[in-house]
This record gives sequence, structure tokens and C-alpha cells, in this order.
Amino acid sequence: MDRDFLLDLFSDFGPVTIRRMFSGFGISVDGTNFALALRGGLYFRADDQTIDRFKAEGSSPFQYQTRAKMVTVASYWLLPERLYDDPHDLTEWARAALAAAQRAALSKRLKPRKMAKKAADKQAKKKTISRVAAKRSSTLRRPQTRARTGRNRNAGKCE
Repeated sequence: MDRDFLLDLFSDFGPVTIRRMFSGFGISVDGTNFALALRGGLYFRADDQTIDRFKAEGSSPFQYQTRAKMVTVASYWLLPERLYDDPHDLTEWARAALAAAQRAALSKRLKPRKMAKKAADKQAKKKTISRVAAKRSSTLRRPQTRARTGRNRNAGKCE
């Protein structure tokens, strides 16, 4: 698939941005990637709300082989062949894929907040521990401080 074919395919959907990605193209709207054109296939973003639709059409998730194993990317599913000839249905599927991508982006934005809260809690715990440790070490240092004053324990005693 080339860039012109993809632009023509999505013409009824609306303006899309097509960028080189991996060995193919990433297709996005307003910075949200919702489709991949890779290895001769077009893969749309899917989630729990849309995967059943792909399964009903006999579609499969994107897969690739590494040296060690076959990797399945469950968030991108192969576009059914019939949709290449039906611009109206393709537009509906593209909108559903964009919505799935936006939901995924929203959930990713929420996770860093949780992580930031955990980090803040961890930092507060560290401060508490360091305060306790500082207090303990200061009480341990007191005898050393007295010894450094130069006072002689035997001073003032007669022999």
C-alpha cells in the first residue's frame, strides 16, 4: 500500500495524517494513531468494545515473528477485505478505531497520575525515614561530640 492509495481510501472519513512507521505507515487524526498499514495489510485500533466486531468478520490481530517467538499485538486488528470496496462502512470502522485509540490514550494519561501519586507517597515515606534516621544518628553522635571537646576525664583528679 502506498500513501496515495491510503489517502484515497480514507477520503470519505476525512483528513488523515500518514507517516512512515516501521516498515509501513501510521494513520492518525489530530496526533492520535488509529490505523497501521503494514506488511500488505491495513490494521485498525481495537479494544474491548470493538474486538467482537473484528472477530465476527473473521479478522485476526497483528502478528510478527521475532527470533524467539511469535508476538501478537492485540490492539490492532486486520481490516476485513470487504471494507476496501465499501467507503461508507470503512468510514464507520475508521471512526470506531479512532474512538478506541482515543480511549486508549485517555487511559494512558490517567496512569501517570497514579504513578506520580505513588512516587510522592514513596518520597514522603523516604523523608520520614530519613528524619528518624537523622534523629537516631544525632543521638549516637553526642558521646563523640563530647570526646572531641578536648575534655580530659581525668582532669582535676589528684594522683
